[in-house]
Amino acid sequence: MQVGYAVTGDGGCIARARHHAADFLTRLKDEHGLSVAPRAIDLTQLVVSELVTNARKYASGPVLMELRISGTTVVVAVWDSDPTVPTARATDPDRIGQHGLEIVEGVTQSLAVQRQTVGKRITARIALTDAPGAGATARDLP
Repeated sequence: MQVGYAVTGDGGCIARARHHAADFLTRLKDEHGLSVAPRAIDLTQLVVSELVTNARKYASGPVLMELRISGTTVVVAVWDSDPTVPTARATDPDRIGQHGLEIVEGVTQSLAVQRQTVGKRITARIALTDAPGAGATARDLP
């Protein structure tokens, strides 16, 4: 179960990306009986919003988003043409903005950044259920 989207650069592209993510999970839940907690839909939309916002902000070229189910997780992958690998900044409660990667790291099971031949791919895994042990613990993708 996988879908992909090209994210266009107009003003509503981030909202559309969030909508695609919620629709993907809702369809899998309703049409295929997949166990998806409401929290998983909310967190997936948050992760999509942060990753797509950063890609649109820092990359000059196209942005591609892929959503897929892998076991008990939803995998969100965002590719952009900028080869710069982002890093979360040190925690600073006085800093305004630039907390996106910190947020994504805090709500996902894992987060990985891979340089590609062109650009980079950021991949995050989010638990589909609120089951014990499904929280944000692992930090690397297999």
